[in-house]
Amino acid sequence: MPTYSIGQAAGLLGVSAETVRRWADGGQLRMDRDGAGSRVIDGVSLAAFAKERAAGLHPVPGEVLTSVRNSFAGIVTKVTLDEVIAQVEIQSGPHRLVSLVSREAVEELGIEVGVRATARVKSTNVHIDRAGERS
Repeated sequence: MPTYSIGQAAGLLGVSAETVRRWADGGQLRMDRDGAGSRVIDGVSLAAFAKERAAGLHPVPGEVLTSVRNSFAGIVTKVTLDEVIAQVEIQSGPHRLVSLVSREAVEELGIEVGVRATARVKSTNVHIDRAGERS
C-alpha cells in the first residue's frame, strides 16, 4: 500500500503541510510512523479523507436537476469570444477548467472575467494518468 509524507498529502489535498499536521493532531486524519520514524499517511486513509472532505464543497442548488456529478465552483479568469463560439476559463482552487460554449450563452449568462461560475463536467471519455512508480 502506498504511503504519503505530510508534504505529499498537503499537495494532493490542496492545503499547507501545517494544515495536514493540525488535522492529524486533531484526530481527523490518521498518521503512522515509517521505519525511519517519519510521519506518513497510508494511501487508503488519505483517499477516504479526501473524498469525505470534498463532499458538499460544490453542491448542486436544490432547484437544479442534473445528472452531472463533477462540479467546480470558481472564478472566471478569461473569456475569448469570436462570432459564434466562446472559450471560458475558470479557476477552481488548483484546477483550471476551459470550456467552449456558444457566444450567445456567454452573453445571456453575463459571463465575464471576475464573476463566480460553476463548471460542471460530464464525460464518457475520461483519461487517467498515474503519477509515481509502480510497486
